[in-house]
Order: sequence, then structure tokens, then C-alpha cells
Amino acid sequence: MSIVNQDNRISRKEKKYALASFIGTAIEWYDFYIYSTASALIFASLFFSKSTDPSVALLSSFAAYGVGFFARPLGGFIAGHVGDKIGRKKVLVYSLLVMGVSTFITGLIPGFDSIGIYAIIFLVIIRLLQGLASGAEWGGAALLAVEHTRPQRRGFIGSFTQIGSATGMLLASAAFLIVKSSMTEESFMIWGWRIPFFLSILLVVIGLIIRLKTSESEEFLALKESGEIKKYPLIELLKNHKKSVFITIGLRLAQPAMYAILTTFILSYLKLKGQDTSIVLTSIIIASAAAVITTPVWALLSDKIGRRIPAFFALVSIGFFVWPFFYFLDNGNLFYLPLVMAIFLAAFDAAIYSIGAAWFAEQFPVEVRYSGVSVGYQVGTLLSGGLTPFIAMALLTYNNGSPYLVALYISALCLISLVAVYHARDPISKKNYAQLEKSYQ
Repeated sequence: MSIVNQDNRISRKEKKYALASFIGTAIEWYDFYIYSTASALIFASLFFSKSTDPSVALLSSFAAYGVGFFARPLGGFIAGHVGDKIGRKKVLVYSLLVMGVSTFITGLIPGFDSIGIYAIIFLVIIRLLQGLASGAEWGGAALLAVEHTRPQRRGFIGSFTQIGSATGMLLASAAFLIVKSSMTEESFMIWGWRIPFFLSILLVVIGLIIRLKTSESEEFLALKESGEIKKYPLIELLKNHKKSVFITIGLRLAQPAMYAILTTFILSYLKLKGQDTSIVLTSIIIASAAAVITTPVWALLSDKIGRRIPAFFALVSIGFFVWPFFYFLDNGNLFYLPLVMAIFLAAFDAAIYSIGAAWFAEQFPVEVRYSGVSVGYQVGTLLSGGLTPFIAMALLTYNNGSPYLVALYISALCLISLVAVYHARDPISKKNYAQLEKSYQ
């Protein structure tokens, strides 16, 4: 590789692209997370209040939330194909722009009582646009960091893409908590919830300025100069790299499902039980801040010992501790919820999520990498994170309010992801990286 630097210091170039990946992703995920938070706290009563059953209203709200996840694979397919043909930069700029504008418009949509069914239609359309933009974003942001660094530093530099996601959640939760705490519940439900959506446009301007100053990676430029860019990268991916796609999907199943439980479903779960959801928002802020610290630590460790060991630790821990987690929610003192959430997000979740950018990129050669990373990541996210709030609420309703079918669902996903961990490529030395490049051929 042409980027190799023999010492262990982080070069100025690596810092630049780690920062660009981090900031853009943080802004994009801020937009995505404020919607997920609003879907749990606001949208059930604002857009689906005609249902007399709160559980049915929440199911409808989560169904609209899930629409965005169904659009994400399509966004990944399109962005991956275009990104592998003309480059990563343009895709990243447009994805950020679409996400920001659609988020701002969400704050303008009147409720069901004002415009009836059109409110739901507008909400679903906006959610589709968000899903398309989000599907395009992550793969490109991951490659922005990973392709501009040395192979033996991919885990650490790539982790800044993942830190961006945690930071986006931190900002989104903080925005809602500050707004919610500064006004009456009635004012918040009527108009206050819109403020975090309007703030998005300011963040997008910052992100666009940063993204426009980036350039294509040396790997992609070398591929372009050699004339080896595939005419149909997506077809090439599905024809010759199916195993890697399925492995990547498998790697992605368990973590986003548990993350959705911790950051979205828990809000509705405690709300149905009559608990104050402010403690959840506070817990998410504290846990996300802790995850921002531990994410690069886990990723740096993976550069030394490989990706497989941290992933194994994370999946076994999530699959086991999800059971006492629900017992705690039903019987424990919620004063300790910030600590419990911090353990899950900073220790278990961060262990596998931190290595995603590097590990997913390492499953594919450069000519189909954007397509492979995007398709695997987004399809896996759809099958787990996108459907989890809806599935969890359905299981909760079916089981008369008992959460243990939800715990069983999470544990089953962990088992599937463990199979993918076993079969995934896992290079941990210069020799291994050389062998990895040959294995693509």
C-alpha cells in the first residue's frame, strides 16, 4: 500500500480524515437519532393518537421509524455502486445535504389533528429520504477514514467514524433533554420538540464545509488511473463476493438490535410503565460519553490482537447480560440506570461497534469496497436495528408485558453474529494484510 508509514505516530493526513469522518458522521447521526427519540416520545401521540391503545400507537410510530431502515439498503446499494464508479466524496456530500434538509423539514410537519392523514404521509416520505441518505453515509464515511490510513492503523483511525455515531446520539439526547427540561410538558409536546430538528441545519453547514475539503483516497485514485474500475460494481459484488456480503450482514445483526433496545425501545418501555423518561435521556448521555472514550481504545486493541476477540467478548456479554438487564428495568432502582447503560454501551457495544469500519472494509477489495461495506452494513442494520423496536413492542404485547421474549430475541441474534465472527477475515499483521489482499483475487 502506498500510505504505509513505518513509525507508529499518527500522520497529519490520518488526523485530517479521521476528523472529517468523525464530524460528518456525528452530524448525520444527530439527525437520525433525534428522529428515533421523537418517535418514542412524541410521534405516537402527535401523528397516531387516533388509536385508543397506547401500545398500538407506539407500534404505529415504530413502524414509521422502521420505514427509514427499509430505505437504508437501497441508499447503500445506490451509493455503493456510484461510490465505486466515480468516487466517495460526491456521495458523502449529497448524503449529508439530503439528511440535513429532510430533518429540518420534519420539524415543520403539522400534527394529525391539523392536516389528518397527510401528516403521516409527509412523515413517512421524510423518513424514506433520511433512510436513503443514511444508507449512503456510513460506508463512505468509513472508507474516508480507513482508505486514508495504514493497514495496521485501520482499526484506530476507522473508529473515529464510529465515535461520530456515539457523538451524534450524545448531541441528540442532550438537545432533547435540555429542551424538555426548559419548558412545560405541554409546550414540549406542542412545539418544543421541533427545536432539535431546526438546529440540524446549522450543523449540516459545518459538515458540508468539512466534507468539501476532502479528496479521494490514493487506493481509489490508483484504481481509477489503472482503468480497473468495474463497469457495474454492484453486479461484481453480488457475483463474486457473496460470502463476504453474508458475513458482513451477520456481523451487523446483534449490535444494532441491542443498541435500539438501549436507546429507543427503553424509552417506550418505561413510559408504558409510568416511569419518568428523563432518567433514560440522562443515562444515554452519560453512556454515550463513556462510549466516545472507550471506542478508540477497543479499536486500538483490535489493531494489536485482531478484530475477532473484541467481537466475541461483546456478543457473549450482550447475549448473556440482556436477561438481567430487563430484570433490572422491572425490579431495580433506576437511579443506577446510567451505570448499567454505560456498561452496555461503553464496554459491550463499543467492543464490537468500534471495529466495524475497519473490519467491514477488510472483507472487500477496493473495486467493490463501497458497495460491499454499504450493502452488508445496511441490510444487517435493517434486519436488526430497524425492526427491533417494532418486534420488541410486538413481543412485549404478545407476552402480556413480560420482556423476556425480547431478551431471547437479542440472544438469538448474538448467536448468529458469532457464526459470522468465526468466518470473517481477521488480519492482524503486515503479513496477514498481504495475504488478505491476495484472498480478494
